[in-house]
Parts: sequence; structure tokens; C-alpha cells
Amino acid sequence: MKIQDSHFILTGASGGIGRAIAMQLASAGASLTLVGRRLEPLETLLQSLNHQENHRVLVADIASAEGIATITDYARQAIVEQRRINGLINNAGCNDFALLSSKQPHQIEQEIRLNLLAPIMLCQSLVDLLSQPGVILNIGSTFGSIGYPGYTTYCAAKAGLHRFTEALDRELNGSGIRALYLAPRATDTALNSHAVNQLNHQLGNAIDSPEYVAKHVQAVLEKEISAKWIGWPEKLFARINQIFPNMVSTGIHKQHTIIHQYIHKMSQERRCE
Repeated sequence: MKIQDSHFILTGASGGIGRAIAMQLASAGASLTLVGRRLEPLETLLQSLNHQENHRVLVADIASAEGIATITDYARQAIVEQRRINGLINNAGCNDFALLSSKQPHQIEQEIRLNLLAPIMLCQSLVDLLSQPGVILNIGSTFGSIGYPGYTTYCAAKAGLHRFTEALDRELNGSGIRALYLAPRATDTALNSHAVNQLNHQLGNAIDSPEYVAKHVQAVLEKEISAKWIGWPEKLFARINQIFPNMVSTGIHKQHTIIHQYIHKMSQERRCE
């Protein structure tokens, strides 16, 4: 699709990846509705974008029914005002690096709700309100294809988001709307704790900048790539895991002691907060 003069609703806009996506697409000539839970960081982001007058902010908590309704009402009003909405980018998310046995039920529910249920509900609410041709881009994770210790519920949510996007794209065939999926690997954002950053460093895991991810977002939108995984060898491991999961398990088992060391360190950081 053409980025210039297109209008996108972007959730999680004021986070690390969201901010980079906003700046990338605004520079490419898109207009944006920046969605987040707090007004101040959204307005700060707005002031940093090219052609501020082309963008709007919308305060909404997409993890709540009220937040979904707020965005849906906004989209309907945009149509009344003859403002096209060409795309939805489901970028908001969260993760919690911890053993499943140590998580509270509300933490599990929050991860599933924000990473999986909320994007599904937004797609359901907005798919008939998008201009044609239009696009939905769901931001997933490499962990949606590789189950990793310490991220059990996050892996589950992102795996679900991948299959949901795949099914929706097939369901929308011929409608003029595409559903696309992009899976970043480890990215340098505030979502990662100090312990997680140390773990990635010790294991030699590559960490991408949000700006690098944003460039891939633009490419996926422009080329309408059904699904894309960022980074090598992560994209290879994602494919191998589907065919020979025991090979990937063997590699991860070798990291077991180090992973648990940092999970324990993460739990200590929480107790000190």
C-alpha cells in the first residue's frame, strides 16, 4: 500500500517501538492517530512529528472494553467527517519475565488481554470501518514462534496473534483489506528490565533499535508482506522450531542455568522496587 497520504491508527504509540513507528511513518507522509493510556507522552510525541497538523492523539486503554469503544467511536466519527482510515497498527503490548509458577493470576490475564485479546477486539471493531484498500498490521514477536522459558504467557499470546492474523487475512481475501504480521526479536525498549538486558548480553542475543523495527514496519506495509520475522538467526530458528522443535529445545536447554539465574535476579529486582 501507499504510505503517503494514508491514515493509520497506531496503538502503544508513546512506547519505544510505537514512537519509532510514528516518526518513520510521519516522515513517509502518513497521518496518524496516536493511541495510548496517557495524554502527556502522546502530546510530546505529536510535537516531535513532521506536519503536526496531520496527526491526532487519542487517550484509550485498549485492555478495557471502554478503551475499545473509545477507538471504535472515534473511527466512526472520522467516517462521518469524511476522514479515511486506511490502516490499524496493533503495536501495544507488555511482557513479564518470570516463571509461570511465580506469576499472579492478574499478571497472566494482563499479558493475554493486552497482547492477544485487545488486538482481536480492535480488529473486529474496526475492520468494517477501514477504507479499501486498507491494512491491519499486528506486531508480534519471535517468541510467538519459539517458546522460551520465562515468557510462557507472552509466547502463548504472540503465537495466538500470529495464527489469528493468518486466519483473518485468509478470511478477508477479496475484501480489499489485508491482515499482516511482523515479529521483531529483542528490541531496546523500556519493556526490558536490567536483568533481561544482561541476559541478552550474556547469551549474545542481538538487540535491535526501535528505529530498525520501524523501517521493517514501513516495508511490510508498503509491500503487504503477509508475515515477516526480523533478524538472523532468529527467523531461521522460528522456522526450524516448526519442523524440528527438539533441535531448538536442545539449544535452549543449554541456556537453562543462565536463564534461571536472571529470572531469579529479576524477582530480586521486583522485591527492591
